[in-house]
Amino acid sequence: MIGGDTPIRDLFGNTLGLKQGQIHRLLATYRRRVPPTDLVSPELARHLTEIAAELNRQVGVLLSRKGEVERVIVGDASRLWLPDVGRARAGQARLRGLRLVHTHLKSEPLSRDDLTDLALLRLDLVAAIGVSERGLPGVVHWAHLLPENPAQSLWLVETAPSLAAAPGDLMARVAALEVELADAARARPVNGAARAVLVTAASSRAEVERSMEELRELARTAGVEVSGEIAQVRPHVDPRYLVGKGKLQDIVLRSMQSFSDTLVFGRELSPVQAAAIAEETSLKILDRTQLILDIFAQRAASRDGKLQVELAQLRYRLPRLAGRGDSLSRLMGGIGGRGPGETKLEIDRRRARDRIARLEREIDSLSRVRAVRRSRRERKRMPAVALVGYTNAGKSTLLEALTYAETFTCDALFATLDPLSRRIKFPVDREVVLTDTVGFLRDLPRDLVAAFRATLEELGEADLLILVVDGSDPDCEGKLAAVEGTLASLDLAATPRVIAVNKCDRLPPGEGERLAGRLGGVAISAAEREGLDALLGHVERGLFQPGAAAPRVDALPEPEEATRAAV
Repeated sequence: MIGGDTPIRDLFGNTLGLKQGQIHRLLATYRRRVPPTDLVSPELARHLTEIAAELNRQVGVLLSRKGEVERVIVGDASRLWLPDVGRARAGQARLRGLRLVHTHLKSEPLSRDDLTDLALLRLDLVAAIGVSERGLPGVVHWAHLLPENPAQSLWLVETAPSLAAAPGDLMARVAALEVELADAARARPVNGAARAVLVTAASSRAEVERSMEELRELARTAGVEVSGEIAQVRPHVDPRYLVGKGKLQDIVLRSMQSFSDTLVFGRELSPVQAAAIAEETSLKILDRTQLILDIFAQRAASRDGKLQVELAQLRYRLPRLAGRGDSLSRLMGGIGGRGPGETKLEIDRRRARDRIARLEREIDSLSRVRAVRRSRRERKRMPAVALVGYTNAGKSTLLEALTYAETFTCDALFATLDPLSRRIKFPVDREVVLTDTVGFLRDLPRDLVAAFRATLEELGEADLLILVVDGSDPDCEGKLAAVEGTLASLDLAATPRVIAVNKCDRLPPGEGERLAGRLGGVAISAAEREGLDALLGHVERGLFQPGAAAPRVDALPEPEEATRAAV
């Protein structure tokens, strides 16, 4: 019995065309019993193969651990369609308590569908009994799940030439497996962090590797525990599932084996894709944009930063509010649009739009305040320099090294979200405002760029940009090109800039200088305070008269002299 006290005595699957006598023989299967320790009894195996040979269809049973027949299933010549077996005993640390024993007309091995049913339904075991020419049991194939293992095998498949040659301890092995799964689940730390499988798809191996590396770093920064990584190279992404339905099944199986409840995709999913994947997998679905927004939400400290993050989140979520669209909306009007009032979906959308409008007004107000402060700096003829670059390139560390001011720095993406400005003194009583800005990323989400326009206005007012590059990154030139592309999209391509090739202390001697020469920049190490004199010399020549003497780092203000400029 499954999920109730009333035993089910019916046929499931492809029953079309069965004769009354065949139906009675199939229903009589419910009266048979199997010793709980055996895979299947010889009598039941012969009963199934004889009926399968007569019908030329696969026939199977679901057996409980007591050896009782819980379901009798009829398929076609190539497969079975299992009925709904409910949620009894289902869980990450438990098996279903049912095993599937069915026939294969050509004695073929277990199919992909068999193994998928084994994993998705968390069956104790799946076995296929070959049907000989005389309708008798032949070769036997069986499989059971495996706990998480270094080889990342999802299941163990075995074969015996006959039922008599099959091991007699299969069910004892299954019981031991369930104990092992429970032990593995209890051994996992309960720290509240999401446990996720990372998924990415692209048209080339190099692009897949780059995307996965970035997604891995984003997940680490967001506090996601990564349990697995799955990548697919395909010319075009699947319009519905991104990776294709077959690969999506593999992903679900991997998430089940690793006790993961979340899938994180390395690109932005359309509302249709997100809904389809969630429906197919029953897992929590996150995409790259959501992960970035979550990191920004963790990092936002100032009022304007929090407002901008909330605005970006609402703009992202608005088109993804689930429902039946305008067909239930009173606002549509006309035939089919009349009704008692707004639906909950329409109310949610209206509230989201109202909140977006309010946030935009508040951000515009903050933008005007910033404009006033910038005009004050302009009246004082105080040049502005902005630190820009790919996220985690070392901009905050460089600001700290140049101004002796304490800033928040860590080896993580988007450590800086709110702009931070400090004054830096040059010889001949010259002062410059140096501003640290949020890091860039390839394919920055559109909603994020739009929401952070007030912050990015600081870049538009800068007289010079220090473009910080992580010289120790193998893809530093690709990331430099991505930053240049973002600056061009912000109409900042013509702003003067100095390229600072950072983290050269991590490179072999002389390699940093060669890389800087190739990029047309200055080799520095912000952490070790190396190369800063040369960098400041380039900055001074870019801001003031050509040929001026380069300032020295020791001429910079002491910590107590560094003051925070209004942003």
